[in-house]
Amino acid sequence: MAHRVVVTGMGIVSPIGNNVAEFWSGIEQGRSGGGPITHFDATDYPTRIAAEVKDFDPRSVMDGKEARKMDVFSQFAVAAAIEAMNDAKLVPGDVDPERLGVITGCGIGGFDSLETSYEKLFLVGPHRVPPMTIPKMIPNIGPGNIAIQLNAQGVCLNITTACSSGTDAIGSALMWLRNGSHDVIIAGGVESAIVKMGVMGFCVLQALTTRNDDPQRASRPFDRDRDGFLLGEGAGMLVLETLEHANARGAHIYAEVAGYGATCDAIHLTAPHPEGRGAARAMQMALADADLKPEAVDYVNAHGTSTPMNDPIETAAIKRTFGDHAYRLKVSSTKSMTGHCIGAAGGIEAIVCVKAIEQQFFPPTINFENPDPKCDLDYVPNTGVKGKIDVTMSNSLGFGGHNGVVVLKRFVP
Repeated sequence: MAHRVVVTGMGIVSPIGNNVAEFWSGIEQGRSGGGPITHFDATDYPTRIAAEVKDFDPRSVMDGKEARKMDVFSQFAVAAAIEAMNDAKLVPGDVDPERLGVITGCGIGGFDSLETSYEKLFLVGPHRVPPMTIPKMIPNIGPGNIAIQLNAQGVCLNITTACSSGTDAIGSALMWLRNGSHDVIIAGGVESAIVKMGVMGFCVLQALTTRNDDPQRASRPFDRDRDGFLLGEGAGMLVLETLEHANARGAHIYAEVAGYGATCDAIHLTAPHPEGRGAARAMQMALADADLKPEAVDYVNAHGTSTPMNDPIETAAIKRTFGDHAYRLKVSSTKSMTGHCIGAAGGIEAIVCVKAIEQQFFPPTINFENPDPKCDLDYVPNTGVKGKIDVTMSNSLGFGGHNGVVVLKRFVP
């Protein structure tokens, strides 16, 4: 018999708050994390804005010497994981280390370290490449650093499926916990790609917004005047635990991870299926895995990138999945506030879904001013609203045709 899996802790680093309380306050207020790029001089770039993490000091949660051995993405991951474990009231020793795992999603990895090392290589010479280049840049070093910090000796993986990485990490953790091989897994997503190559790479794909004079209104999912996504960064980590283990230690349970679905469009490197078939199948799989009918879902946290292509196609996929109920449920894109955090998006947005259930609050899609006729659902425009929420769904759709969907629901003993 499969074990039930519950959420007992959450941690976050984001453009609108570096802990869950600050982050959720930003969501409730409809606050944008957009602003001019400060990580480097973006004067000559087509896009000069992003949703950067602000006022983050890794030394607040880890030793400064250890932090210097990590790329920024690893620092984000470790900080969010430590907050999640503290929130779950778990300390090393409370869990058998061989039954404590870490699964993260990261689409790119240590972009900052890679870029810095390339500059040293080409501008100074091969002998000036920093010795920690490889251990800082490889994507799997994020969960590796978390495992070292928390003595997690179980499964330790990084999932790389572009923008669905964080969601696929949560789905993978769900399966490992269901089979009874682990008691606790820290799962979520992380990314730090606001570097010169990251921004320009997305610019040449014409994926980013160029609303440079209005960064806080640049991310506008489902709006007629959207022109691309606002690049974000951060980490969102959840402590996932078997119900038996959580009950045995008297843990506070936020929600239950009820289902997961994953598909591939298998059609194009960067474009989704034009009818949203792969995304719809992933949603249908997640509902079937959760043993829920479409009508049970109250809220969908959409992938909602604010790109001309994604938003109408995802809307069509939601309609394909939910039928008439699509017009009764609420859909929003919190990327309108956080920007698109790539591999971190699924972890951050899963936390949004958990908090939505806890607070009975539908998060808004801000900057929704001019409806696109092809996007005709209830996107909770501009201001969040209170309401009954028992079941939520989080969608993540990535380059390569990857589609990942998780269903989280109110915990009922």
